[in-house]
Amino acid sequence: MSDRNVAALTTDPDYSGFIHNVKQSTGIDLAQYKEAQMKRRLTTLRMKNGYHTFSDFFAAMMKNKDLFYEFLDRMTINVSEFWRNPNRWEVLRDIILPDLQQSGRKLKLWSAACSTGEEPYTLAMILSDKNILAQTGILATDIDDGALSKAKQGLYLERSLKDVPKDVAARYFTPEGPVFKVSDSLKKNIDFRKQNLLLDKFDEGFDLIICRNVMIYFTEEAKNKLYHKFSASLRPGGYLFVGSTEQIFTPAQYGFESTETFFYRKK
Repeated sequence: MSDRNVAALTTDPDYSGFIHNVKQSTGIDLAQYKEAQMKRRLTTLRMKNGYHTFSDFFAAMMKNKDLFYEFLDRMTINVSEFWRNPNRWEVLRDIILPDLQQSGRKLKLWSAACSTGEEPYTLAMILSDKNILAQTGILATDIDDGALSKAKQGLYLERSLKDVPKDVAARYFTPEGPVFKVSDSLKKNIDFRKQNLLLDKFDEGFDLIICRNVMIYFTEEAKNKLYHKFSASLRPGGYLFVGSTEQIFTPAQYGFESTETFFYRKK
């Protein structure tokens, strides 16, 4: 998106300057996110840290790594839990994965915008219970170094496990004081990497891409771009799994067909 388009999005020169500076310095294009939501969220963060203008806030972010990570954390809404919307994961386990397994090849799966790791670890638990985790490749990506660090560490508060079936939690988590540690058997089978969905090139040949509760923060233009990129990254017959508020109303324009609720199959 051009600087002219950025300026058109907002009548606040302080904030539009912040958008420009962030993009020039980091490659993160805040203009691709819904402005009202993003500006409100970042204004709260700026004021909490005692900065009167976005210009001052940006200058401080460039000098203070912790403040920059806090900005990334606020921008990317790292709110997640294991087995979020459990019935959708059951559909993945009972219908989608058996369909993909019919190919007989090693499956290639991607958790995009994986936040602090709950989503790829949920996927890994399901694959482990099916005895196919070791024969499956799982990529998990996020733009936030802080979130990825937490994901690799694999320590979670009990509230994150509230939807995990009790028998599953017993197999894959070990209590360590006030937190629960995820099993090393899951960790070693997930490749966590940093990635900017809007800017970076995607790998190809995926059988399943999971991108949930992220698209709602993007503009329609950004969503359109991402759906095309996801489609190009999937094998024919592969699936895109989206969040419960992210229904694709015209999937055919991206080469998708609707199958199970919130699952789209590449034709």
